Parts: sequence; structure tokens; C-alpha cells
Amino acid sequence: MDNPAVLDLLPTEQVRPGLEDLDTRPVEDVVGELLAAEAGVAAVLHAVRAELAAAADAIAERLGRGGRLVYVGAGTPGRIAALDAVECGPTFGVPDGTVVAVVAGGEQAAGRALEEAEDDAVAARASLSDLGLSARDVVVGITASGRTPFVVEALAAARVAQALTVAVTNNAGSAVAGATDHRIELLTGPEVVGGSTRLTAGTAQKITLNVLSTAAMIRSGRTYGAWMVGVQASNDKLRRRAARIVQEITGVTGSEAADALAAASGDTAVALVMLVRGVEPAAARARLHAAGGHVRDALADRPG
Repeated sequence: MDNPAVLDLLPTEQVRPGLEDLDTRPVEDVVGELLAAEAGVAAVLHAVRAELAAAADAIAERLGRGGRLVYVGAGTPGRIAALDAVECGPTFGVPDGTVVAVVAGGEQAAGRALEEAEDDAVAARASLSDLGLSARDVVVGITASGRTPFVVEALAAARVAQALTVAVTNNAGSAVAGATDHRIELLTGPEVVGGSTRLTAGTAQKITLNVLSTAAMIRSGRTYGAWMVGVQASNDKLRRRAARIVQEITGVTGSEAADALAAASGDTAVALVMLVRGVEPAAARARLHAAGGHVRDALADRPG
């Protein structure tokens, strides 16, 4: 690990010039400063568009081989990672365990701050060991500073397991990013409240994980065009959404879409294959399996 004093020099630890009187300003001015800082995130992300695309493509390739997408983070990045991981299942219909978040401090850290856990390198090694990583997996470490011990150690363990590694940081030239296969440096700079990287740094991280997981899932065939065909119709809102998706893609009536979804046990992709290919649920599932879950391929004359 580098000299701890280096942390004090990082851009994310500095104070934005001109905000020395921030606490005395009208709330409208404070809100304006915060919104202006958040608006700058778009330019930061655009600057790493190529890196995002390369990482997403690599993640899709590993997922296509049956691998997993594993996020690792502490504090705010860990909670952001947990949110993205838990939402991939209902959004894209991927099996449980396909997208995983390893958060410093464990499950209890999702609902309360356990900032001391970010220094626990031993726990990081143990958490990654429990996953039984392989070369098919991808480990994405998220750390605003680029030096969080929990994340650094987790990425080191991932490299030993020959997993693909990705670093998401908010400072340039960190040692952790330099040692990974893909680095995504989100140069958000000083925060409106100095050092509070839950602000623009956190916003950039959240969007980055959204982009990485969503682009990888699209690349893996987990959507049909821009339709979310992995949605599981498990409540009234989702049943309505799934029926609308089926209608828009196939042109069937609302009742026909609802009937197909019922026969498919609420699985939108299965219902689509049933209607387009004129097959029973079991045959539709077999086509999807042969196509590796790629919906467009499953709808083709020869799946897979």
C-alpha cells in the first residue's frame, strides 16, 4: 500500500475553490452549487466512453461463458454496487448469483455505515475465496480514492484466480487501476463538500455500474432491441409491463399476451418465443437454453 499521506493530496480530497462561505449562503445558492457539480458528471463519463465500452464487451464475453460479474466496494461504492447487483435479476432475468456484490462489512453494511471495514484486507481475501473465482468471472473494484485496502486486496485475489479485473476510481494514476485489465477513471475532482465522495464521485460510480451491467446484458442478448424481455411478471405492475412488451414485439392482443405469459409462468422471454415460434412453453425454454439465453437467437429459425 502507498504512503497514507498520499490520500491528502488526491483531487477527491480537496476543497473546491470559491466555496469558503458555502455554509453562509442562501439554500438556493447551495442547491445551485450541488446541481452544477452533478451536471459535470456527464462530461466525465463521456471522457471514458471507450473504456466503458471495452469493459462492458469483456464482461459480456465472460457472462457468455457462464461467468459472474462480481462488484467489490466499501462504504458508498459498496452500497452502490449492491444496488446494481440486486437489480440485474429482475431487470434481465439472469439467474441468482450471476451478478454479485461483495461489500466491506458484509450484509449489515448495506443499511448502515461501517467505514472501518474498508481497511480489512483479511476479510476481502476471505470474501473472494468464498466465491471460488475462476477465469470466467469478472471482478469490478470500485474505490473513489483508488487505494481502499479492501478493494485493493480483493482485486489482487481476483488476479490470482485469473479472473478479469476492472477498476473504477475517481482519481488518475492509482496503483490499483494500473494493475487491472481495464481501468475506468472518473475524474470528478473536488466535491462541493470536500472529501464527501458520496456526491459527484458516487453519482459517476452509479452511472458507470448501470452502463457496465446494462451494456453487458444487452450484448449478451438479455434484451430484444430496447425491450426488457427478461422481466419476470411477478406482481400487477410487472404483469402489465410484460404484457405490453409482448404485445409491442409480437402484435398480439392484450388477452393473447396475458394468456401466453400465464402459460409461461410469467417469463416474458418464454412467452415471446411461444408466440413467435408457435411452440409450447417447454419447447420455448429449450430454444432459449440452446441460444444461451439470447432472445433474438431463440426467435430465429435456428436458435444458438
